[in-house]
Amino acid sequence: MRGTGETPGPAGATTASPKRKRRRLPVVLAVCVLLAGCGLVAGGYYFDSVPTPSDLKLPESTTVFYADGRTPMAKLGAQNRTIVPYDQMNDSAKQAIVAAEDRTFWTNRGIDFKGVLRAAWANVSGGQRQGASTLTQQYARIAADLRGVTYSRKLREAVIAWKLDDAYTKEEILGFYLNTVPFGRGAYGIEAAAQTYFGKTVRRDAPPERQLTQAEAMVLCAMVKQPEADPADPEGTPGYDPRRNALARQNSIDRWNYIRDGMVKLGYLTPQQAADLAYPDTVRPIDKDAGRSDLDRPTGLVVNHVLAELRGTEPFRGKPDEVIRDGGYRIVTTIDKRVQDAAEAAADIRRDTAPRAVRGQPRNWQAALVAVEPGSGRVLGYYGGDKGSGADYAGWYSDEDGQARGFGQHPPGSSFKVYDLAAAVRDGISVKERFDSPDTKEFPASGRTKGSAAGPIRNAERAPCQPDCALWEATVASLNVTYFELTERLGTDKVIEMARQAGVESMWETVRGNPRPQRVDLRSDPADEVAKRFSTEVGIGQYGITVQDHANGMATFAAGGKRADAHFVRSVSKDDEEVWTEQLRTTDLGLDREAVDQLDWTLRRVRAAKLDNGWDSAGKTGTWQAGKSTTQNVHTWMVGWTGALASAVWLGTTDGKPLRTSDGSYDVYGSTGAAPIWRQFMTKATEAMKLDPGKYRFGEPKFPGDTPEPTASAPPPSTAAPTPSDSPSPSPTPSSPSPSPEPTGRPTSRPTLTPTLPPPPTITPTRTRGPR
Repeated sequence: MRGTGETPGPAGATTASPKRKRRRLPVVLAVCVLLAGCGLVAGGYYFDSVPTPSDLKLPESTTVFYADGRTPMAKLGAQNRTIVPYDQMNDSAKQAIVAAEDRTFWTNRGIDFKGVLRAAWANVSGGQRQGASTLTQQYARIAADLRGVTYSRKLREAVIAWKLDDAYTKEEILGFYLNTVPFGRGAYGIEAAAQTYFGKTVRRDAPPERQLTQAEAMVLCAMVKQPEADPADPEGTPGYDPRRNALARQNSIDRWNYIRDGMVKLGYLTPQQAADLAYPDTVRPIDKDAGRSDLDRPTGLVVNHVLAELRGTEPFRGKPDEVIRDGGYRIVTTIDKRVQDAAEAAADIRRDTAPRAVRGQPRNWQAALVAVEPGSGRVLGYYGGDKGSGADYAGWYSDEDGQARGFGQHPPGSSFKVYDLAAAVRDGISVKERFDSPDTKEFPASGRTKGSAAGPIRNAERAPCQPDCALWEATVASLNVTYFELTERLGTDKVIEMARQAGVESMWETVRGNPRPQRVDLRSDPADEVAKRFSTEVGIGQYGITVQDHANGMATFAAGGKRADAHFVRSVSKDDEEVWTEQLRTTDLGLDREAVDQLDWTLRRVRAAKLDNGWDSAGKTGTWQAGKSTTQNVHTWMVGWTGALASAVWLGTTDGKPLRTSDGSYDVYGSTGAAPIWRQFMTKATEAMKLDPGKYRFGEPKFPGDTPEPTASAPPPSTAAPTPSDSPSPSPTPSSPSPSPEPTGRPTSRPTLTPTLPPPPTITPTRTRGPR
């Protein structure tokens, strides 16, 4: 239907656009002549089936934003196009395109009758084929996706233009055209062109200095004549992009002058204004990587998770990704730009912003980091690798075909002990309860005896409290013997259930005869059934989990035992209408205040978890050894939280080989590898978020019913350093390796199935290995 808007006509006057009665005789005559050459059957078909704008669904770029809703993260879509309604555009391009392409636009009937008749006569007489089209015909050609200079195309173009001019106002048609026409460099439509070439906008409500000027619009409209260079002769026929080469620049200037003359003739400019107008030399250089739309940055992995998440929502379930990519949506993610910057600066160990301990190390070293907001589950920062098209070492996601992508599962070692500890305090086991904690101990019920292949459980650390240690002391020293006994006492089902409830949705089991661990969905069956697939070694971190899931688990403890699902999307909208918004729900783990306080009180005593910026913080390191080695490690972790931010860091290798420093040392543990990354990130991120640490203080436990300890009490939570060192000390060579003691970290995302990209060699966990 026709609109009622006004538009600048000739001489700059504003002309109304009432419904007009048109004489159709010239059109009919031209069409009839063309039909004589093309065939009545074809002509009738075109009359009946040509699309009009109401039938078109133009591809429009979808923009992905950071959590502020203003800072773009990436653009998606086959075409770089941002549609702006005609009445929201300023006049610069409206006037320039008319002066450039169709100076009779406001008065013609949508068809260049002379041009059509010339083409018809050439068809009948065998003369040279003719071009010449109005803006309406040009739009008709684009809208119908017609290709090639053929008579049938010319007929269809004329018929569609006829229909367009009869059904729509001139303003509407000009709006269709400006939102559709290609401008080169992959930009379709005037808004994408304004952004691509000048970093500006055509929106009239933008600040004046951000709006496309008249002179700039004339440069863009000059390019419509030939948006791209001729592939057969790019140097000799380069088109009108002034940055392509000297000839293209001269072409642009010549056509700019032609448009300026047209602006004067149409009354859009006075002769004096035209004389004062200068050709702008502010066109941006050609960016060869522009087509990537930032998807090859680390945040490209975030986009992969965003798309996977949206495929499961009601508006997009069962639909191809093109619906999202080319739908013109505004997707606001949960990623906080400040937190993301801190994550990349710390975890991208190739940058000079990374901690000194991990800079300049071998190329096979790789880190991953995920940060989650306690209480909401919003993923605030995500680093799984340096390229969106590369491997994801922090988590996994399903692609459009339902295939799992990503390499994000790693044995967590002692960082998994956080879940054991949480299950213990929920069951009423005080962190001051004492355990028999010798250097080695047999556990017949779990098959860990001197006569077994794996041998007894051993500690990789020593602690002053041994052999009689309080649970909190064993936690700080990461004593495997204590935690293996604790897992037997609780039952593997309770430990797994605590991890699942906190946020670990997947764990990888070892299957006999299969070289790769297989993902187990911890939510698929009751905990007692799932537990049958894992051994007591689960309590010391043998089985792989993801960095994303681990981070989500830490966020649950940071929120006082209130679990929220980790997610990447806050909202999706289109044309200012909300399409989908995040669903924030929490589940209570059943940890009372005393249990939470004991958990915080214990894990804040881990030396690697201490921050030097005034925040109360808690955490746990973790290390997993390479094969049966007692001196080489392949996975290191640090996980933890403040009241406002939780995160998990993994540092390992891309090829599954042991971590070996550039100077040849194998002394790499959670406390020396992942922990420096974690501390730098948590310090910088909490500073950037500008929150008051005083509002996020941990509580003090009461330890009800406890008897006084024979050993010295722990240092005050906020000031004293934790007791034993969290890095392993030499110990007698055991019959089998065991996990290294260190602060734990929990993954915060989903598990990985068989990756479609070639995965790095995976160290298959077995009972002969142990965490530290």
